[in-house]
Amino acid sequence: MPKEWILNSAINRWGLQKKKNVGAVSYKIRKCSPKTVEDWKKYYYKNVCQKEHLIELGKKLYVKISEVLQAEIENITEQDCIDYVINLVINRTFDGYTTEKATIYGQLQDILKIKIEPAPDEWDRLYNVDFFIKIKDKYLGLQIKPAGFPYITEILKEIEIQKRTQKKFTEKFGGKVFTVVSIKEDDKKIIHNTEIIPEIKKEIERLKRL
Repeated sequence: MPKEWILNSAINRWGLQKKKNVGAVSYKIRKCSPKTVEDWKKYYYKNVCQKEHLIELGKKLYVKISEVLQAEIENITEQDCIDYVINLVINRTFDGYTTEKATIYGQLQDILKIKIEPAPDEWDRLYNVDFFIKIKDKYLGLQIKPAGFPYITEILKEIEIQKRTQKKFTEKFGGKVFTVVSIKEDDKKIIHNTEIIPEIKKEIERLKRL
């Protein structure tokens, strides 16, 4: 297992498994529709890359591990490790928190002017709920679905399927569950289905009156 971890880390770091090096394997294997690994091997070597090419990639990976990684490891000091752990726990955690505030969750909290809290893991599994808003003794659920424009249709289909489990949330906690679709625009996450915001506000007011 440690050996596989090193190999996996190195091949990903230098991108030796990417399409430009080994071809569009996901597409090619579907095109081949092999019944056995032997079928796939023959097809790959004939139509994508020859075995000699993979051998050369393997040799290149070995150089990266035996020369580059080894030299980098030898240069790591105890102080480097101490600084890394402190930076990871303190600085990067804080950076992650401030980044999160700029995401959909943070945007919604600013728009609604109400505290939004992360849902327990159990709620995600049982009800497809990522966040909640507590109103008195009731809860309103929120699910955030990241999607690019090409996948909006598929996401909307998935939302319909999940309505059954989210209905159970409403029966137990009193509030509805709203799914917010998130998309990226100029490297910034924005709410795609903004029409849902008035609905969330309406539900908040309804729960306040109960």
